[in-house]
Amino acid sequence: MPTDTALASPSPDTTFRTDIPGRLDRLPWSRWHWRVAIALGVAWVLDGLEVTLVGSVGAVLERPDTLGLTATQVGWSGSLYIAGAVVGALVFGRMADRLGRKRLFLATLAVYMVATLATAFAPGFAFFAACRFFTGLGIGGEYAAINSAIDELIPARVRGRVNLAINGSFWLGAALGAGLSLVLLDARVFGPVWGWRACFALGAALAVAIVLVRRHVPESPRWLATHGRLEEAERVIAAIEAEVRAGHGPLPPVSPDCAAVAMRRRAAPGVGEVMRLLLRRYRQRSLITLALMVAQAFFYNAIFFTYALVLSRFYGVPEARVALYIFPFALGNALGPLLLGPLFDHVGRRRMIAATYVLSGIGLALTGWAFVQGWLDARTQALCWSAVFFLASAAASSAYLTASEVFPLEMRALAISVFYAVGTGTGGFIAPLLLGALIESGSREAVAAGYGFGAALVIVAGLLALRFGIDAERRPLEHIAPPLGSDD
Repeated sequence: MPTDTALASPSPDTTFRTDIPGRLDRLPWSRWHWRVAIALGVAWVLDGLEVTLVGSVGAVLERPDTLGLTATQVGWSGSLYIAGAVVGALVFGRMADRLGRKRLFLATLAVYMVATLATAFAPGFAFFAACRFFTGLGIGGEYAAINSAIDELIPARVRGRVNLAINGSFWLGAALGAGLSLVLLDARVFGPVWGWRACFALGAALAVAIVLVRRHVPESPRWLATHGRLEEAERVIAAIEAEVRAGHGPLPPVSPDCAAVAMRRRAAPGVGEVMRLLLRRYRQRSLITLALMVAQAFFYNAIFFTYALVLSRFYGVPEARVALYIFPFALGNALGPLLLGPLFDHVGRRRMIAATYVLSGIGLALTGWAFVQGWLDARTQALCWSAVFFLASAAASSAYLTASEVFPLEMRALAISVFYAVGTGTGGFIAPLLLGALIESGSREAVAAGYGFGAALVIVAGLLALRFGIDAERRPLEHIAPPLGSDD
């Protein structure tokens, strides 16, 4: 049962105690949790779909009877997508802390839906690039609102594996994008000239279906509580408990350590206050999170946004068959977080982050060396990358997990946004441009040097996490980072 304080509405700046976090963390895994994970996890399915579509149709877009893009322009479209995601994260992340998680993960999905539909009607590079920017705007906003909601709704004991699995669902979207492009680019269906347009139009149709599922996900009771809306928070968590109880019987008691958490009703902190907290109180956590985000963004975007170009330029893969090579790559990426995720809750965050980052960096460096030596063909290149990104996918997902769980609730979405923006803006914007230019040079040595730089980044980031990271496994969010202004 809720404590008496959970039913009172505190005045502004008044400290109060609530058992809402403990009640959420004690819940057994249920159909309700599955529904939330699926409804929110589709954000990464959409991101994977978008990124893969451009990767799969990149060579098609260079044809004179489509958009007639150059390899550099394909790289620019990837970088502008990332730039839009950076801006979207910053704008919508601030709004998610002020207005709530649910409003924002619905609004950002609508932005994505409109922009990706408009992409299907692009007449040339300028319009196509603008649409990619606005598509990224919606996806970037999704990251902040959804990562916050996931961590605040999922029990602490399984938060690591669930977060990694949801972030890894990006690769379900990647496989879907590859499959769509493979079918729709076939001359017996739409062919290259119209097939790439149909791919983006179907992405928008998928977003419509997701809206219908996501509207049933409730607002985070933790967010409602810290904004003084305790009666509403109580109604939400009581409904959740009733549904879980109906499927699992009596619920376990709240842990004594989480029976009453101190919070204070206050407005979401402004950007200036958040930056001061990140640079002073949470300076070490900020440096680690930034290193993880920059490294994984460069590592991923360097490879994936130029994947089709490498296959077509260096291995002579026909443009209509590029998508076939996405499937083993996507499989390795999807399996990594699913199979390694439980270890992040049992072995621990620091050890697993370090292991996945360092080993994936070593793997990419060795693959680059084999690429220079000419030991690989298109198939073995794809298989090598699949093995490397089995580890790298779990590593990248753990960067988002770190950003979302080591900072206080009142600034969680904006903190995620800041690190996503800086990390992805640095690594994600530069990587496609750099690798696109290196590929256009035709030099295997130049391309391998780009891979080597990405490998070095993730190895250094992994070692920093091992030395200075936070042991956040199985701990309540309020113990990792107490709410701002609490009595703790």
